[in-house]
Amino acid sequence: MTVEVRPLGVSCNLQCLYCYQHPQRDAGNIRRGYDIEKMKAGIEKEGGAFSLFGGEALLIPEDDLEELWSWGYEKFKSNGIQTNGTLINNNHMRMFKQYNVHVGVSVDGPGELNDARWAGSLERTREMTDRTHAAIERLAGGNIRWSLIVTLHRNNATPDKLPLMHDWFRYMDGLGACGARLHIMEVENDAIYRKYGLSPEENIAALLSFAGLEEKLVNFKFDIFKDMRHMLLGQDNAATCIWNACDPHTTRAVRGVEGGGQRSNCGRTNKDGIDFIKADVEGFERYLALYHTPQEYGGCRDCRFFLMCKGSCPGSALDYDWRNRSAYCRVWFELYRYFEDRLVEQGLQPLSLRPERRQAEHLILEAWAANCYMSVKAALTRIEQGRAAGGPTAHGNGHGDAPHGDHTDGRGPGHRDSHGDAPHGDAPHGDAPYGDHTDGRAGGGREM
Repeated sequence: MTVEVRPLGVSCNLQCLYCYQHPQRDAGNIRRGYDIEKMKAGIEKEGGAFSLFGGEALLIPEDDLEELWSWGYEKFKSNGIQTNGTLINNNHMRMFKQYNVHVGVSVDGPGELNDARWAGSLERTREMTDRTHAAIERLAGGNIRWSLIVTLHRNNATPDKLPLMHDWFRYMDGLGACGARLHIMEVENDAIYRKYGLSPEENIAALLSFAGLEEKLVNFKFDIFKDMRHMLLGQDNAATCIWNACDPHTTRAVRGVEGGGQRSNCGRTNKDGIDFIKADVEGFERYLALYHTPQEYGGCRDCRFFLMCKGSCPGSALDYDWRNRSAYCRVWFELYRYFEDRLVEQGLQPLSLRPERRQAEHLILEAWAANCYMSVKAALTRIEQGRAAGGPTAHGNGHGDAPHGDHTDGRGPGHRDSHGDAPHGDAPHGDAPYGDHTDGRAGGGREM
């Protein structure tokens, strides 16, 4: 669970061309003021350490940053921030260290590879990129915890750019970065998508190349791959939100606190440019529907990776409609198939190939229908307990009567390619820690 505090909402000093927050800016929903005491009260209601978020969170005056972080350190012993790094100065560095601030830096690579994070002109953009990298060097030398968020697009992940990105990640590994979150680009603007979006094949090739690179790095890890391995092994307790049946009206893994102290959801689902009020009750309608809906109609029926993927993030859904599965179904399917093969080579049996899969699906669907959340690990434990007790199933009905089989790709009705499982853009612009959130309970959904 992440408490994201957004004092200035989507206000930012950059104009990244693919930013998923543009609908809010286009709608005029840019906040210009905040109330620190109301934000503190909102954070206390959420009950956990928080991370400052934007737009660009370092637009907040330094005195206010110090007040928030000193308070956060006293209460929670740690703080966080997601930043593009262009505004980091000596005083920020002091505060990062003094108040145990983990710094997430949003950047897509060096030089021209980062040009999509636009600053108004090419000269200005390159200057901002240099500032970001100078900040990274300082973080690396300052005994401060830091990591990266990188969005993949035509500027940094086409075949001719991948060797440069590999060199850069090797360099980041040498500097001591904790790792990086890779995002497929998400954008709601067709013209921007046509210019910067990667095809499914290009996304798959890029991600697989980074998976291969990771094996050669010393400490640097891509957390999306760790997640996928763990999901295939049924170890989903620490998996990030995109694999965990997120309700777009409660976004369990993201508890937003806005500048006036009010609660909000993960901005990735704000396709209308509006920060809707967080719902009180968590629901699983999307996942019940996806499980039963044929793939040609935007669902996930008969996918052997359903328990691992669950249609992925509702903010990346086909046609910007959270009821559909992810527009990147084909990409995720191929990645899951890749890691499935690797686990088999290691002598392990992924959940996707285990006979218990259908029984686990049945248990979890029963929980969702009762408006409860059940982890895959909990379902597998229940099955094991039922078996140990001598029963045929854990619940007396776990024969896998859910319709299943496999599919060979993520076919469905996309809006940008012939088979539909291709991206419509992709994940976030990278200023936002999307897909980075581990689940905490939010809304009214009960847990089983």
